[in-house]
Amino acid sequence: MLRRLAPLLLLLATALPLPAVQPDEVLADPALESRARYLSRELRCPVCQGENIDDSGAAVARDLRLLVRERLMAGDTDSQVLDYIAARYGEYVLFSPRGRGANLILYATGPVVLLIALGGVLIWFRRRTAAQPAPLSAEEEARLRRIMAEPDQITPSGAPRSPR
Repeated sequence: MLRRLAPLLLLLATALPLPAVQPDEVLADPALESRARYLSRELRCPVCQGENIDDSGAAVARDLRLLVRERLMAGDTDSQVLDYIAARYGEYVLFSPRGRGANLILYATGPVVLLIALGGVLIWFRRRTAAQPAPLSAEEEARLRRIMAEPDQITPSGAPRSPR
């Protein structure tokens, strides 16, 4: 039984993503290392684009991880490290772009489109309820009863049809 499960467990173990942080990158201070790992997850790899630098095996990701650790060792705060790297590599490397400048368009587009859609639905419902037909007058009801009673005897104008 164990012989059958061993290849499956090995396959599952190799399918799990592993951090690309090398042992020589790890800081001796656990608090600084924890901050470095947090910041590494906030930064996008410029080569891989969908991965953070903590998970990426690209050379530029390693350089960024080392740069984050250097800045932390120099005494920078987390926001100073992110600002420094964004200034050097562009704001694209941030997984959560800052809410200023051209990025305001990205942040505002979703709520604005939602409000426009809600306004459109509201207008549609109002027009739909306003388009209800007016009630029939007494004369129209009488004509309708005559048409329903003898459909073959009434002409489109409402006058009785003459017998042939």
